[in-house]
Amino acid sequence: MVENKKTAARDIGKLLVVGAAAGTANGLFGAGGGLIAVPLLIGWLKLPEKNAYATSLAVMVPISMVSLTVYFLRGGLVVADMGWYLLGGVVGGGLAGILFRRIPVQWLRWAMAGFLLYGGVKAVLLL
Repeated sequence: MVENKKTAARDIGKLLVVGAAAGTANGLFGAGGGLIAVPLLIGWLKLPEKNAYATSLAVMVPISMVSLTVYFLRGGLVVADMGWYLLGGVVGGGLAGILFRRIPVQWLRWAMAGFLLYGGVKAVLLL
């Protein structure tokens, strides 16, 4: 897939699959859609890595809003805890956005691998 070019029909199908997989993960686990989307955007759609991270983030916001609405309507949202969590997320997201262009791709790979490994180990220990 090439930036700033008209999206080919075959890529639209792939993008729909990536979006559906990411949305499903986000809806089931409350997060994680990007962990599915980024590798697929890089490997399957041939997006450069930093573009895949940025594209995934841009898509995760509306997907998360849909999940948030469903969780809220079904009573699964603890509103009292959201403020501090949101404040920390805004600060962290802002700093990451500022530093993003300066961080080498290799560091992003290692960081993502580390988070995946940590999450996987924690999930297995909870079984």
